Amino acid sequence: MSKKITIALAGNPNSGKTTIFNNITGARQKVGNWPGVTVEKKEGAVRHNGYKLTVVDLPGTYSLSPYSIEELVARNFIVDQSPDVVIDVIDAANLERNLYLATQLIEMGVPLVLALNMSDVARSRGYRMDGARLGRMLGVPLVFTVGTRNEGTNDLLRQAIEVAEERSPTRRHIHIGYGREIEEEIHAIQQVLRKQADSGIPYSTRWLSVKLLEGDEEIDRRLRLEEIGGPELEAQTEKSRTHISSLFDEAPEVIISDQRYGFISGALREVLQYPPADRRYLSDQVDTVLTNRFLGLPLFIFLVWAMFQLTFNVGALPMGWIEHGVGWLGEALASRMGEGILRDLLVDGVIGGVGGVIVFLPNIFILFFCIALFEDTGYMARAAFLMDKVMHTLRLHGKSFIPMIMGFGCNAPAIMATRTLESERDRLLTMLINPLVSCSARLPVYILIAGTFFAERAGTVIFSIYLIGIVLAILVGQVLARTLFRGEVAPFVMELPPYRMPTLKGTLIHMWERGSIFIKKMGTVILAGSVIIWFLSSFPAGSRSVDETYLGRTGRAIAPVFEPLGLSWRDSVAILTGFVAKEIVVSTYGVLYQVGDEEGAENESLREALRASGMTPLVAFAIMVFVLTYTPCLATLAAIRRESGSWRWTAFSIGYQTVLAWTLAFSIVQGGRLIGLG
Repeated sequence: MSKKITIALAGNPNSGKTTIFNNITGARQKVGNWPGVTVEKKEGAVRHNGYKLTVVDLPGTYSLSPYSIEELVARNFIVDQSPDVVIDVIDAANLERNLYLATQLIEMGVPLVLALNMSDVARSRGYRMDGARLGRMLGVPLVFTVGTRNEGTNDLLRQAIEVAEERSPTRRHIHIGYGREIEEEIHAIQQVLRKQADSGIPYSTRWLSVKLLEGDEEIDRRLRLEEIGGPELEAQTEKSRTHISSLFDEAPEVIISDQRYGFISGALREVLQYPPADRRYLSDQVDTVLTNRFLGLPLFIFLVWAMFQLTFNVGALPMGWIEHGVGWLGEALASRMGEGILRDLLVDGVIGGVGGVIVFLPNIFILFFCIALFEDTGYMARAAFLMDKVMHTLRLHGKSFIPMIMGFGCNAPAIMATRTLESERDRLLTMLINPLVSCSARLPVYILIAGTFFAERAGTVIFSIYLIGIVLAILVGQVLARTLFRGEVAPFVMELPPYRMPTLKGTLIHMWERGSIFIKKMGTVILAGSVIIWFLSSFPAGSRSVDETYLGRTGRAIAPVFEPLGLSWRDSVAILTGFVAKEIVVSTYGVLYQVGDEEGAENESLREALRASGMTPLVAFAIMVFVLTYTPCLATLAAIRRESGSWRWTAFSIGYQTVLAWTLAFSIVQGGRLIGLG
């Protein structure tokens, strides 16, 4: 008895879908109307290699959004009838528009085969495509066909049967990424939907979440009928749509559509060679410069350098105002309070510690403003695309650079972003190198030390530290990929969304979302750390100098480890406290030098105290490299433990980064002294 397989034929109008349908079914067709509508329905049956195939020709559509009867009919058949396989017929000479429907089918998770029809026309126009690679990237088998000559029909049916029988080596499920903001809202809606899991939701919760964000009324109606979600789902959907609209000044469905086209653009850039005379869209024309194989990377490096120049130089003025304000507050409080432990705690512990960090707030916000501009214009995706190529040459997965870019903000959420990587190998490898990308928490340390010892060159020095972090991440990734994490790299599409003119409101919201995290840390982790450091630097009671306190004893105990790096015991203690949070390095310096053991040290500014401590520019640079490289903060380590599910990999991260940091700092100091820089 023949096994039955139902095949749905989908595709854009004028893609040659009907010709393919006729090639498969011949004269064995039934023609009628779809139930309740006047749209024509074609169905045919054929036997092929022991299978009885029922082929349904769906109405030609450009998408599966229910804006027309044809689109609604096509989508309802796929959702309700669950065909064993869908063949999407694509005009090979008009790929960008035709692949939009394919992205929606991929999102639905349906068993899918792509038929690149009219491939002869595409070749005659000068298009050259690596079809096998595109299929691997999309996780979908792909067949070249010429419907008018009945070429590729048997191969198409063979692939369809393999997919239906779950034997296809190419087929795998992929997620089309929509960017951090939209992904967060998709996740929020999914969380509400997953509460209904016991009732058996018959659809993918991710697909439903995307449809609800798009304002899909048909999906909303279905969920209401099936009593899924209720008021909580409605409230979350409205909240998410409003949030996206306020960020981008566009309807969510427009942003989602742009991201799909960005996904398509990124895929085609990897596999398609255009004819020389092909006319490009504005984004493509700009990309000929910004993603140029020769100019793209130098331009990216220049823009990052300019960002740090702006961060340091423009931030210097408000930073000075805040510094004076903190100093005035400390003096005012000290003059109004009698001598005693409470005054010392407030002036030296709280104001000296937290105040030492809060002065860098303008720099942090300027940095996040620049990063938001890069993201909102679409340039950050190009940066990932450029680095994708670099990382591929180093046998490292290009997709891993996306969490690395997120690491510029904070390494902990960047570690969580590795969930988007399909293989466990890639996830673990990315987790282990991600902390080498310098996060914003380290920036106050760089600004303090670079501003103290490198003056006018501070912006360039800070840029060099960030560049060192990226280079180290790539090199360490190469070593790990060739030793502990050998294996094949899965293909991946780098999305290239169209360039957009960012709105001031959206950019400011993005800046605030990131910067507010820094403010919260000052009121929690940094405040608590400053108080603890003050206590350790003030007790036991009766200590005649800081050397005799708990902190001084700790510093002297660990000093031999750091002495070859040219570090004093104060530097050693500051680095040690940075294990909790890197900003605490600055607050530790603030507390230590506010409670100096030399008369008058309390009145010196922190920068003056550092210069007077005997630290040289060579040692200062080594300290910045050490802070860049050594063990990540507790929040990042917790994220590594949670995402890897292993204390072993967490311990490995601590161990290799600390050894790497010590080795690099030692090499800088000792090597510099050998050539006369120290």
